Order: sequence, then C-alpha cells, then structure tokens
Amino acid sequence: MNNGARYVDEGSSSTSLSSQQDVDDDRMIAVVLSEEFAKLDGAVGRRVSNLAPVPHIPRINTFIPNVNDASLDHQRLLQRLNVYGLYEVKVSGDGNCQFRALSDQMYKSPEYHKHIRKDVVKQLKDFRSLYEGYVPMKYKRYYKKMAKHGEWGDHVTLQAAADKFAAKICLLTSFRDTCFVEIVPQHQEPKRELWLSFWSEVHYNSLYEIRDAPVQRKPRKKHWLF
Repeated sequence: MNNGARYVDEGSSSTSLSSQQDVDDDRMIAVVLSEEFAKLDGAVGRRVSNLAPVPHIPRINTFIPNVNDASLDHQRLLQRLNVYGLYEVKVSGDGNCQFRALSDQMYKSPEYHKHIRKDVVKQLKDFRSLYEGYVPMKYKRYYKKMAKHGEWGDHVTLQAAADKFAAKICLLTSFRDTCFVEIVPQHQEPKRELWLSFWSEVHYNSLYEIRDAPVQRKPRKKHWLF
C-alpha cells in the first residue's frame, strides 16, 4: 500500500514538474518575442496622424450595448478602419479579447494572453494606490475577479498594462464622438506602441497597417455578436 502511494505521488510530482517546465518555456519564448518586437514602429500611428487623441480616464465596465446599438457601432468602426487603411487581426471573443489583442501586439500571437493577464493583475496588486480610486468596489475583490480566465478587461486594466509594459496603448474606437484614445504610462516614457481596435464595450482586436498585416488565423470562438 505504501509503495503504491509512493508511486502515485512520484508520478504526480513528475507530471507537475513537466507542466511547470512547459509554462516556464512558454514564458521564456514570450519574453524573447516581446524584446524582439518592442520597437516604436509607428506605421499605424502615421496613418492616423491627423487625429487628436482623447485623454484616457480608467474605469471599469458598467454598460454593455444592446444588439442594435452594437451593430451600428461596429459599422462605424469598420468605416474608420477602411478610411485609415488599417487591418484588424481578429482574436477570440471568449472574454479574454483585451489580453489576446495585447498579446498579439507584443508577441505577434494572441496565445500568450494568460501571461499578459497575469502581469497586469500583478501590476494592479503591487501598485494599488495607482488604480484603487477608479474601482467602485472592494479592490481585492476587483483584482481577484480580473485574474480569472474569461473576465473582460476594462479601462483600468488597460492603464495597468500601459504602466507594466511601458507602452503607449492606442485605441481606434467605434464611439461616435471619440475616435482615438491614447493610454500612456503614468511614470515613464513609453518604449513601444500597441494598437488596438475597440468595438465599444464589446470587443478588442489587434491593429496593423494593411501592408504589414500578418496571416490571419481563424479565432477559436466567435463573440456573441459576430
């Protein structure tokens, strides 16, 4: 009986170590890719150089549009993308889209979204004083909720991402009166630009100039409004 138990424990330990090694390997690849792509390319920025950015105010999600409003917003966003010659790399609408879009911008793949979420939540926990004032709930409850797979990112997590990655995050939006929003790091100069499309309160995608657009792979899941 003892030998059997020891065998199970050893097997379990071996599987756990193997899984941890896979996570560590994934993380190392992500870091290398991030360093490779951490350059201020500016191609998308040049396309929208005539747009004046709106200052960003961090806030949590409080309103989800109905299907009719969301459809109109989406048409407006598509028109803007067409006007400025921009291309969306579509990411899965599984609740992780903000983190997937950021992952695609940083690593040229949306599949590192778990690492992005983990880093953003760590930023929220480590620098509570920077973000707590924007969160109308118990702060610990907020960042624990945000750590969960499938929890929608909001404008507070965007600010935390800008601070964590020393990135200027630029949103081309579907809002009627707010076309372009910039989120800049609070206490450092940005070292890179990350460009996202924002279908207001519904979905984020990753943005490129059309000629620089990578080969698009079909997202695993579609959003409920797609």
